[in-house]
Amino acid sequence: MIKKILLFFIVAVLASCSSSKPVVATTKKQAAVQRPRTVAAKKQTPVKPIGKNYPSTNNTTEVIQSTSKTTVTSSSINDYVLQYKDIAMGNMQKYGIPASIILAQGILESGAGKGDLAVEANNHFGIKCHKDWLGQSVRHDDDSAQECFRKYTEAADSYRDHALFLVGKNRYASLFTYEKDDYKAWAKGLRACGYATDPNYPDKLISYIERYNLHQYDCQITGKDYKPFEKSVAVSTRNSNSNSGSNSNGPNLYEVQKGDTLYSIAKKFNILVDEIKQKNDLSDNALSIGQKLKVK
Repeated sequence: MIKKILLFFIVAVLASCSSSKPVVATTKKQAAVQRPRTVAAKKQTPVKPIGKNYPSTNNTTEVIQSTSKTTVTSSSINDYVLQYKDIAMGNMQKYGIPASIILAQGILESGAGKGDLAVEANNHFGIKCHKDWLGQSVRHDDDSAQECFRKYTEAADSYRDHALFLVGKNRYASLFTYEKDDYKAWAKGLRACGYATDPNYPDKLISYIERYNLHQYDCQITGKDYKPFEKSVAVSTRNSNSNSGSNSNGPNLYEVQKGDTLYSIAKKFNILVDEIKQKNDLSDNALSIGQKLKVK
C-alpha cells in the first residue's frame, strides 16, 4: 500500500513538471520573435523631402518686379539676351531704337522671358491694349485689377509691336531726337514720356545695359568702338613672359594680358563677347592676367 502511494506521488510530480515547461518555452519564443521587429523599426531610412530646390552657388539670383514678380538668375538673363539680340539689332537698324534699350526693356518687362505675360501672351514689353489694338488680349493685374494686355502669337511679334508702338505714338517722338546709341538718354526719356510709372525705371534699364554689356549690340550697328562696363583685369601672381599673349598653348587658346577686356579679345579674334563667355563658362566679365580662354 505504501508503495502504491509513493508511486502515485512520483507520477503526480513528473506530470506537474512536464506541464510547466511548454509555458516557459513559448514565452522565450515570443520574445525572440518580437526583438527583430524592434530592431527593424530603429533602422528605418529617413525620407528626403520631395520637390525641394537647392539653388546653385555658381549663379546669382535676383527678383524682377514688373507686371509680375519673377525670380531670375544671371544665367537666364544671359540666355535671354542671346536669344533675342539679333531681333533687337534688326529693330535698331529698321526703327532707330537702341538694341541695348530694347533688350533691357525686354529683360525688365518680361522677367527675362519668365514673367506671366511673357509666358501666357508672348508679351515681352508690358504693352496694354489701348483703343487702337485689334488683336488678341489677356487680362492681368497691374496698376489696376484685370487690365487688358496685348497677346502675340510669338515673341518676335511682341518685339516688332514694341518698335511700332514707340515709332507710332506722338508722346515718344522726342526719343528719336537722341543719338541712336545714347542709351542713357533713351532710358531717361522713356520714363519722361510716360512709358513707365516707376521713378527708378531709367536706372534699372541702365543697370541691365551695363551689367550685361548690352551696349555692344548698339556698337555693332553703328560701327563705333565698344567700351565695356566690366571689372578691371585682376592682377595675377602669375608671371607672363609673352607680350603677344596669344596661342601659347595651342591655336584655340588665348592668354589674358594686362589691359585686356572681353571686348578687346573678341575684337582681336573677330568673335562676340557672348561667344567667349559661353565657350569658357564665364558668369561675369572679370578676367585674370595669365588666364587661358578658348577663342575658337
